[in-house]
Amino acid sequence: MHVAIPLYPRFTALDAVGPYTVLAFAPGHQVTFVAETPGPVVDDRGTLSLTATATYADLPTPDVILVPGGPGTLQAMSDPTLLNWLRQADPHTRWTTSVCSGSYILATAGLLTGRKATTHWAVLDGLHNLGATPVANRVVIDGKYVTAAGVSAGIDMALTLLAEATDIPTAETVQLAIEYDPEPPFQAGSPASASPEIRERALSLIV
Repeated sequence: MHVAIPLYPRFTALDAVGPYTVLAFAPGHQVTFVAETPGPVVDDRGTLSLTATATYADLPTPDVILVPGGPGTLQAMSDPTLLNWLRQADPHTRWTTSVCSGSYILATAGLLTGRKATTHWAVLDGLHNLGATPVANRVVIDGKYVTAAGVSAGIDMALTLLAEATDIPTAETVQLAIEYDPEPPFQAGSPASASPEIRERALSLIV
């Protein structure tokens, strides 16, 4: 199973690295970071880069597409090379997926029209304007399209995807291998559980 993760300037690192780690550990899976040109792509903090080792043209028919989100999403939504690759590759995928605002990129490419999808809670309602039906779940599956809510939800999505693509024991094995057993010290990981003050402070960090 060949997984392609497209990188673009100002992507959010965990959106890409979380699912990468899950799927790279999975037997029979190969994960490749792709971009218009090979080389380092800098994240949204400006201090971390991941290296695209292949171009879009090098990987025209991946089995899985996994699009990360981040502050660079708006620019990526206007990138004809990325959008055309998504449109041309999607008919060949077994799964087309996204994390956080990566669903905006899929929707802009026309791949989520009439489908249920999710994204970061701060921009969830905006999926309406791109033809998708917003759903406030951590992971949403609609046919072969799997979308995740914000950032850390990408790990949950990748494990969900792995269970769907292989079986539950394989997903459980990888979950244990990476020791993914969250015990957050605070109940503030969702807008439903966080206080209004914390929601406002969180928004100031991301918009």
